[in-house]
Amino acid sequence: MSAIIMPAHTLDFMKIKNCIPVLALITFASFSLGKKQWVDLFNGKDLTGWENPYTWGEAKVKNGMIELVGNKKFFLSTKKQYSDFEFIAEVKLPEGIANSGFLFRSQRKPNGHMFGYQAEVDGAERRWSGGLYDEGRRKWIQPIKPVDDPQNAKTWTEEKRNALKRNDWNRYRIKCVGEKLQVWVNGINTLDIIDNLDSKGYFGLQHHGEKGQVYRFRNIKIKELK
Repeated sequence: MSAIIMPAHTLDFMKIKNCIPVLALITFASFSLGKKQWVDLFNGKDLTGWENPYTWGEAKVKNGMIELVGNKKFFLSTKKQYSDFEFIAEVKLPEGIANSGFLFRSQRKPNGHMFGYQAEVDGAERRWSGGLYDEGRRKWIQPIKPVDDPQNAKTWTEEKRNALKRNDWNRYRIKCVGEKLQVWVNGINTLDIIDNLDSKGYFGLQHHGEKGQVYRFRNIKIKELK
């Protein structure tokens, strides 16, 4: 039987063809490893990964939600610190007088009390939800006081003021990359500023201290960007 001899260019084509699946697999694996994934910060069952650094206030899990109750303002804190990230969570304020917020890149004093950047959840008629409050330090960063200041009127639009659904669940998204801080409330971009005071810190869920009021949080996730 005579041997079948293939042209060199045919053999080269076959080699390339056989390598294509391998190259595709390597490319896919590299993409998958490089792609950041969303991670649950709250598992819906217990407070794993969270702690109350205060000597007052109560946090419990009920029906897949974190519930905070207390007679003084406190924050339920993550045990871990984060730097650059995208963070999403849902919050529902109680009826009546209520105020809450999400601390991010926040710091702790030696006694455990927290301070720093806070994405506001405002139940008052002024409607400053999604604004930036510097808890325990500079206070309001945006919007600014007084409310009728011309600069404030330009930055704090009616769309932002109406972003929060007062008696319903509200979805917050916070993104921090370097000095750039951004906040969205129910898909509306309420904050987009540059600030370099803190580059890393804890997340905190706020109970404002109104006796008998229950603050609820759920669907808390993070995607680290570094």
